[in-house]
Amino acid sequence: MRKVIAAINMTIDGICDHTVGIPDEDLHQHYTDLLNNGGVILYGRTTYQLMQFWQTLVKNPSGKKSMDDFALAIDRIPKLVFSHTLQNTDPKATGWESAKLATQEIENEVLALKQQPGAPILVGSRSLIIQLMNLNLIDEFQLCIHPMVEGKGLQLFDNIKDRTIFKLLKTKTFGSGSIVLYYEPIRE
Repeated sequence: MRKVIAAINMTIDGICDHTVGIPDEDLHQHYTDLLNNGGVILYGRTTYQLMQFWQTLVKNPSGKKSMDDFALAIDRIPKLVFSHTLQNTDPKATGWESAKLATQEIENEVLALKQQPGAPILVGSRSLIIQLMNLNLIDEFQLCIHPMVEGKGLQLFDNIKDRTIFKLLKTKTFGSGSIVLYYEPIRE
């Protein structure tokens, strides 16, 4: 059975926003490796549209290896987008050949994906992480904590139905002071 990995950046005060944080070469390389080892990534509409920024670097590389490598990795990985408002992921409109809209509710899509052979299922959107956590469908959390307080924004663990206890699997520290905490939920 395929593993579902929730991987997201957040600040010390728990704010999840892909536009805040302290990105550096090591962090881009970390996420490039994660994407290269994933089988599919699940996005909500907002994060999917935000990540389309990376298409510009696929077409016009920046010259910064870590950013250009990340752009190629995110371009390659299949993307499954959950949205009630997007009509399609037409490559002419979005630029991504590797994206498609989910056709079922998230629980059914993820349960079906878990049964298929292949590499891990990655989840990179706050809203989907909350939904999947409430459904007990996340096998591992990779929380990258940036050493900053944002003070405003959306918190990751908002609207969680049940208390969850985690087992720390390992940590990974970056020169910027950011740290990835690898957690496994303990199923009671």
